Amino acid sequence: MKKHIYILASLLLVSGIALAQKGNLKRVNKLFEIRAYTEAAEIYETKNRTQEVLQNLADSYYFNTSLQKAIKTYRELFVEYGDSIDIEYHFRYAQALKGIKNYKEADKHLSRYYNQSINTNAFIEGLEKTTPHVFKLSQIENQNSSSDFGLSFYGDNKVAFASARNTENPSYSWNNLPYLDLYSATFANNTLEDITPFSEAINTNSHESNAVFTKDGKTMYFNRTNSTRKKTDEQRIAHIKIYKAEFANGSWTNVTALPFTSNAYSTEHPALSKDERTLYFASDMPGTLGSFDIFRVTINDDGTYGEPENLGPTINTKHREQFPFISHYNVLYFSSIGHQGYGGLDVFRSNMVNDNFDTPVNLGSSINSSLDDFAYVVREKDNRGFVSSNKSGYDRLYGFFREENMLTKYQVEGIVQDKNSDELLIGALVTLFDESDRVIQDTLVGDDAYYLFKIEPNKKYKVRGTRKAYIPQDVEFSTDSKGKVQHNIYLSLESFADAEERVKENEKGDVQVALDKIYFDFDKSDIREDAAVTLKVLVDLMKKYPSMEVEVSAHTDARGPDQYNLDLSKRRAASTLEYLVSQGINRDRLRSIGYGEMQPLNECVKEGICDDEEYDINRRCEFTILN
Repeated sequence: MKKHIYILASLLLVSGIALAQKGNLKRVNKLFEIRAYTEAAEIYETKNRTQEVLQNLADSYYFNTSLQKAIKTYRELFVEYGDSIDIEYHFRYAQALKGIKNYKEADKHLSRYYNQSINTNAFIEGLEKTTPHVFKLSQIENQNSSSDFGLSFYGDNKVAFASARNTENPSYSWNNLPYLDLYSATFANNTLEDITPFSEAINTNSHESNAVFTKDGKTMYFNRTNSTRKKTDEQRIAHIKIYKAEFANGSWTNVTALPFTSNAYSTEHPALSKDERTLYFASDMPGTLGSFDIFRVTINDDGTYGEPENLGPTINTKHREQFPFISHYNVLYFSSIGHQGYGGLDVFRSNMVNDNFDTPVNLGSSINSSLDDFAYVVREKDNRGFVSSNKSGYDRLYGFFREENMLTKYQVEGIVQDKNSDELLIGALVTLFDESDRVIQDTLVGDDAYYLFKIEPNKKYKVRGTRKAYIPQDVEFSTDSKGKVQHNIYLSLESFADAEERVKENEKGDVQVALDKIYFDFDKSDIREDAAVTLKVLVDLMKKYPSMEVEVSAHTDARGPDQYNLDLSKRRAASTLEYLVSQGINRDRLRSIGYGEMQPLNECVKEGICDDEEYDINRRCEFTILN
């Protein structure tokens, strides 16, 4: 596919190189190295068709989206030079074939490249049944140039985008189009109105693109190509930096490159998190998996920046991942040529779970094409957004409305009930986990005890039902190619009281573990040997049910001073808790409390007429199940 050189590694205007059609090979290779592909291809066509010439000629066509010419030249290259060709040419040849939807032939080269069987048609067939949304696209009107892309939200009804519409700019050697500038416009009725270039503080004699704004409109981040080239691996490349600008007194000012940018590599495509404390971007900086990866960096309260963090191999591949966008719901959208898709850059989504991102999902054929689809942004509250694509032969802006894919509605639903009585368990907690046991969603069920979670295709999940004094139930399920799309899972929870003879509900509705009486020596809180034997029953029960949480409460009779009795009961409860911990029960599952003489079990205390046996009833330890 055509690389968006103004996005990937924008170059300056080729000057001082005057080549005739019959120029020598060294000089045309120089054109190829600086990515002047249009002119390079014209000259390579006049040369003897050596392996080097065919490789560079095919790549020149490929990077400029002249796919039929690229395919013809790659085919000639493979016929003539076969096994001596580097494996990366199989990947590019396959992408060119996918660009014209020749998936069967492309799969042969992808299978060799990945050393495993690739079946794109089967992938597409399955994806149509699994993609979460379908999109209704319409090309945005008033695009009076050969390249408009990267539309972003800018206030309530304003947008910003990059365009090559300024014909007074010099032409760019990659594609012979004018250099890019940034523009603002009003968006209404799928039309761009009042299109205005940003000031000269933003637009320079280089490329500018991909602007993103803070919610107050006072800060902008955007791409700008370096004005100088950096010689890297024998190539002279003008890299891209992310710049920050501030809006003050009616104009953009304080335009500065971010501190982690460099003349040695590119940083591009800034995107802000909802809280504006994290900046996502693409870069080919050291530490990438290959080509461009998605990174994020913390924006500190004092305006400084943390260390850029690579999002890792779940998101990034050895090929290009670019154009990140992070939604208000913490869904990461980005474009990739490395994940399986339709051809060229496709748009993917990945949910953030516990600060990590899960396996990306292709957004499907209603938004992705066999060519490049990129710069996706969405407002989830109204399911509207923008995407850019070169499927028409030029970079174009598209608006879209998305809705749930009704062919297959991914969800898990059910009710929570008592295992023995079938009573609906109102107020039960139902939790959805991913395959790494990370919590994705949870809910407390209402009067109908019903729950429902939306889920994603090609994932493994676990749903758990819990309720106070009940044994939790876990059910695992899958939405992969062998799993179901919709799951009806009835959670039947058994109470501890039904499952265990020693667990009983008292008159106040508390569920307690009934143990033999625990004795303490007079005025002591140490656990005696006979008490340890009794407590072993509770230890075994809590080890049997790892979710069980218990409150250890100690009570005294009414003889003696109130404060003395309260302090003594606290010591005895705490001592009992420590003994349970010493037997291997996690401290987080226990709570101790001393009630002193405040919760007697008989009425004689109030009247002060208890006999010794009645006083003895109140001197006790209780073990109440909290969860």
